[in-house]
Amino acid sequence: MTLDVVQIPVLNDNYVYLVHDADSGETAVIDPSVAAPVLDAAASRGWRITQILNTHWHPDHVGGNAEIKAATGCRITGPAGEAEKITGIDRAVSEGDTVHIGAQEGRVIDVPGHTAGHNAYYFEGAGLLFCGDTLFAMGCGRLFEGTPADMFASLRKFAALPPETRVYCAHEYTAANGRFALTAEPANEAIAARQDRVLALREAGEPTVPTTIEQELATNPFMRADSAEELGRRRAAKDAFKG
Repeated sequence: MTLDVVQIPVLNDNYVYLVHDADSGETAVIDPSVAAPVLDAAASRGWRITQILNTHWHPDHVGGNAEIKAATGCRITGPAGEAEKITGIDRAVSEGDTVHIGAQEGRVIDVPGHTAGHNAYYFEGAGLLFCGDTLFAMGCGRLFEGTPADMFASLRKFAALPPETRVYCAHEYTAANGRFALTAEPANEAIAARQDRVLALREAGEPTVPTTIEQELATNPFMRADSAEELGRRRAAKDAFKG
């Protein structure tokens, strides 16, 4: 079972995703910052947008909701803990709920930390995780509304997924995250090797996302933290990092 994923770079460093099920013709939009590039990308492929899946309430993840809904009549699904902050929401979901793109089932995972009600969508059959701003390639989201304990628990949920799971995070932060990761674990040769690849991709104008759970377990200092306390220390150091 497969889903087609189109990655749309918008704003300074956001990624919006179109996720298409060819059998049913259904297409979901993940975290639309803006509307026009998303509508254009769908139209150019002849895809019909049927739903929006939001991971959290921040404007650079929901800013395109209203215009896309007006243009397509799609339904909007988002986290129950943040429903009152999400424009046009039709369905509020939480841990254990499911969403569907055609016959493909996605499991909702509550992953607070970056925001209090943040969630993620895991499509087991297709091996895809859409994690918003909780997990980044070699990084994690800032703790705007949550605690280190929240983020540690959330990342442990991701760590339990199959290693080959492809992880679609919402920002192109990898080069900066890698610079910090090199200081957090200077003896980790996997981080150094990955950073070399990341810099080559960025020099060529290529994205460094998606990543995989396996890659993050090997090179992400937040996924590799042994405790909430260690994660908190690393997050504070990253927040102050000038490299």
